[in-house]
Amino acid sequence: MLKTQGVLHFTVPVKDLDRAEKFYAEILGMKRIRRNDHMVFMTAGNDDYFVLTFSEKPIDPNPGDSHDIHHAFRVTAKEYDRAKEFLAAKGIRAIKEEDRRKGTFQGRSLYFHDPDRNVVELIDLVRGPVGENEV
Repeated sequence: MLKTQGVLHFTVPVKDLDRAEKFYAEILGMKRIRRNDHMVFMTAGNDDYFVLTFSEKPIDPNPGDSHDIHHAFRVTAKEYDRAKEFLAAKGIRAIKEEDRRKGTFQGRSLYFHDPDRNVVELIDLVRGPVGENEV
């Protein structure tokens, strides 16, 4: 068995790098680290990274407003409340909001689409991860 040290980055498929970079920077406050002709390397905090990557294939991870395939970012309770108002003011529709008190990751969650219909979750994480044998 291999022994990994953690997640370095994940990749988000996009059709327009400029549009995606602007959304993740101006709406979600992420910072660009580096860019080439088909990828934008972004940071989502001190040691969390993701890559916006141009996809030649269609991007349709979820039918309609389903949210099973998504990427989640932690926010503080205060920032969660501010994010709801900010996103609404920018015309970004919440596709789901919940306050989970059971399950692996617990807290208030807000789901919405990025410009390529990838689903983004913001979570005010109050507990988690909670293992299978934990109450």
